[in-house]
Amino acid sequence: MAPMTSSSAPTVGFDLDMTLIDSRPGIHACWVELSARTGTYVDADLVVTRLGPPLEQEMAHWFPAERIAETADLYRALYPEHAITGTLEMPGARDAIAAVQAAGGRAVVVTAKWEPNAKLHMKHLGLAPDAVIGNLWAEQKSAALREHGASVYVGDHVGDVRGARGADALSVTVPTGPCPAEELREAGADVVLADLTEFPAWLAGYLAAPRA
Repeated sequence: MAPMTSSSAPTVGFDLDMTLIDSRPGIHACWVELSARTGTYVDADLVVTRLGPPLEQEMAHWFPAERIAETADLYRALYPEHAITGTLEMPGARDAIAAVQAAGGRAVVVTAKWEPNAKLHMKHLGLAPDAVIGNLWAEQKSAALREHGASVYVGDHVGDVRGARGADALSVTVPTGPCPAEELREAGADVVLADLTEFPAWLAGYLAAPRA
């Protein structure tokens, strides 16, 4: 499906961690529990400074390759108890989703997080996107964005910029995660907002602008 460009029915994709939600407290707690369960040292303070890439990529810093799959399964099993309630919505997240839906469009979450846990976050926080698609990172996100007809993808990581580019979607970014504004611009972001509180006004201007 080609990306939608109709201003009357925009489809906007959103990343999850550090874009819509501040998952650092919950993820920190989950890694501390994982470290205790496995007897393996993990610097949870360091882990939460580089959220975005797939879990297995972070696991590789702390566990040998042959243990990554089973340890990732354990982490995901621990996640609902240890990571959900400690996670907060990012400023402007609720209004950003609402702005898309108020324009008659669809807000879809496309994230590297394991999909069942991503959906738990949405339920716990009372956020209501139209779809949640998990287990996709960087360029892998492009297929889901195309499938849902997204003309815009909002994220906080250079990987999100690559995902948007691969879907021919406008890359809108917020430097609320590990990547500062200049790094996002250098990666090719079309728009860099201070945070999601600026998104509704940006979206209104984007939808009002004439299309070639």
